[in-house]
Amino acid sequence: MTRINRRSLLVGAAATGALAAVARSAAAAEPVYTPTLSFKGKSVLITGCSSGFGRLTAELLARQGARVFATMRGLPRPEADELIALATAEDLDLHVIGIDVTELQQVNTGVKEAERINGGPVDVLVNNAGIGITSPVEVQDMTATRLIFDTNVFGPHRMARAVLPGMREAHSGLIIQISSQLGRVILPYSGHYSATKFALEAMSEQLAYELVPHGIDVTIIEPGGYPTKVWVNRNAYSADLKARSLKSHSDGYPAQMEQMGKEDGSGRSNDPMDVARAIAALIAQPPGTRPLRLPVSPGAKPQMAINTVTAQVQTGWLGNSPFGPLIRAVHDG
Repeated sequence: MTRINRRSLLVGAAATGALAAVARSAAAAEPVYTPTLSFKGKSVLITGCSSGFGRLTAELLARQGARVFATMRGLPRPEADELIALATAEDLDLHVIGIDVTELQQVNTGVKEAERINGGPVDVLVNNAGIGITSPVEVQDMTATRLIFDTNVFGPHRMARAVLPGMREAHSGLIIQISSQLGRVILPYSGHYSATKFALEAMSEQLAYELVPHGIDVTIIEPGGYPTKVWVNRNAYSADLKARSLKSHSDGYPAQMEQMGKEDGSGRSNDPMDVARAIAALIAQPPGTRPLRLPVSPGAKPQMAINTVTAQVQTGWLGNSPFGPLIRAVHDG
């Protein structure tokens, strides 16, 4: 049986003048990482590279031959100097660019700089930058609410819009969105974190459908809990919110208010390199075979059942509609 992926779907559509008669015939393969993978000739732009998943992924991919654009906000800063020194010492094709994903001008300027250095559009965008601000929802004031949505939802949207014209012109590309288990399940008292990650998941799934005709893949990575610097930043944001919170709201949640700004992720034993390796494995997969969602955690993955059901619902609802080929190309209908 002839294998049909998103690229052959597009070719078939061009030949027949319609998408309705074609769909992918095989399930998306599980990505597999090996240290022998070569990413020579691949260009990857990653947001939030000052620490954690972003920093580890930048180093891993550069060491395996990729041209990496490691972006972060607030330049100059020591973390940027460290990466530049590493690139020089190891002769890596790694470039540090200043991008605050909440600032549209920085996003557009940074992407243009990456495309200039690359001599064309980047092959892969990894939307990794994100924050958490913990408290009961009632305590989340509009300052906190705007900041977390601006970073976790509007930031990836800005980045995608900046790279997509080039990717569409190249008729290829991959966007990897770093979500969370909490993008599918909800933990009480975690502020608007789940709300932003739910929004990111929905936006990314819609993008995946709409980009099928353009030969561009979208994959959502859903990590479990990992001991990264996100906890340090979360505590700072949560402490600021606590300091300015109104008693009319905070008095209803004394136990939760007491813990704000004191979260500690250091006791977690999961290796953050799991996520970096998952990203590398996705990049190595052939276009059109990558999964829409990829849970990453050595422990429980409670979102997997939800992912399965929603894929079935989408396919059952729209699989035989005019949108069916797009839906099935993403969900392996």
